[in-house]
Parts: sequence; structure tokens; C-alpha cells
Amino acid sequence: MYQNYLKRVFDFCCALLALIILSPFLLIFMILGAVFMGGNPFFTQPRPGKNEKIFKLIKFRTMDNRKGADGELLPDDVRLNGYGKFLRTTSVDELPELINIVKGDMAVIGPRPQLVRDMVFMSPEQRRRHSVRPGLSGLAQVNGRNVITWEDKFSWDLKYIKKITFLGDVKIILKTIAKVFKRADINREGTASDMDFGDYLLEKGAVSKEEYEKKQVEAKELLRRG
Repeated sequence: MYQNYLKRVFDFCCALLALIILSPFLLIFMILGAVFMGGNPFFTQPRPGKNEKIFKLIKFRTMDNRKGADGELLPDDVRLNGYGKFLRTTSVDELPELINIVKGDMAVIGPRPQLVRDMVFMSPEQRRRHSVRPGLSGLAQVNGRNVITWEDKFSWDLKYIKKITFLGDVKIILKTIAKVFKRADINREGTASDMDFGDYLLEKGAVSKEEYEKKQVEAKELLRRG
């Protein structure tokens, strides 16, 4: 009953209430983002949602658009300025996803929406995580987030979708709040952002260079059609 009917009502009401309460703060961060990022404070990106339907994830921008002499964007760790680091360590950059929840793209709790280029490298079993709406937070986020392996992340996601309950979601929400206040598990040591799943598999020798390139083409085709 909860998973099929009440969860969506719960998600909608929680996200709408949060947007109303946090609207003054969101407005402040929109203004600060426009100043520190030199323009649009928002960042949107295609992500696979329920049943692998691609939607536009909305976040506050944490990296500016500085480019090198060759016209290409500078590395992530260079474009991640002090303001962007603050947004990430406090998880404030995730707040605009409340809009995605109201729209029905996401849920409050569920598997985090990964990149399309991550999805194509997942096994059929791992891709079962897309049978439910992706979440603002989830079991993987309260059990290590970015300091656990990709395999562990997917294991937690699959564990979650096997038994979705109201009490379980409330527990994850409370644990998430505690993690945010502790600013825990934001990044792996020595990295500015988590490694793409395909890059991770290539580095550990789980996929060949040929297979890697083939999957990247597949991801681009999915994005083109999406």
C-alpha cells in the first residue's frame, strides 16, 4: 500500500512543504550562486529515473565555467571554488531536487540518480535499481555515500527496493539529516568528485578499453534520444 500509493503522496507533501519553508534560503542561494558562479546558479543534467526514463536533475551549481587557453573547461578541482565546496559539504546543492520530487521525477528516499554513462555499465541486476523513483537520499547515502565502492552502493540500492516501508523511509531521512550536520562521506580522499562507474571498472580491469568506448557511445545515443 505505502510503496504503490502512499509513498508518492508522502514525497509530494514533504517536498512541497520543504520548498515553502526553505524558499527564503533558496532565494538567497540563488542570488549568491549568480554572483559566485558568474551567471546561472542552477545546474541541470540528464539522469535515468524510474524505468530508466531520462529526466533533468536540478541542483545548485558548484563549479564555475572557467576555461583554459584551448577553450576547454578546466579540471573539476580547479572550477570547484570555495562557495561550491561549501554547497557540497553542506549538501545545500541538492536542495533544488525538491522541485524534481514535486514534479514526480524523484522521491524523497530511493536509489540516487546516477549518470546515464554510469547506467550503461551496470549489470541487468544492478539496473533493477531503476524500477523505482530515484531519491534525494537512500540507503547507500547513509551507509557510506562516496566512501564506499560502486558495488556496495548498488547492493544497498537493491536492498532498499526489496522492502520499501514508511518506517524505513523515515529512518533514512533521520540518518540523512545526521550525516548532513556531520558533513560526512562527501568525497573519497584525494578526489574532487566521485569517479564515473565506467572509469572505475576500466581502472580495475573489469572492462576492456574497447568495451568501455562502446558503452560510452551507447550512453551518448540514449541521451540523444532522451
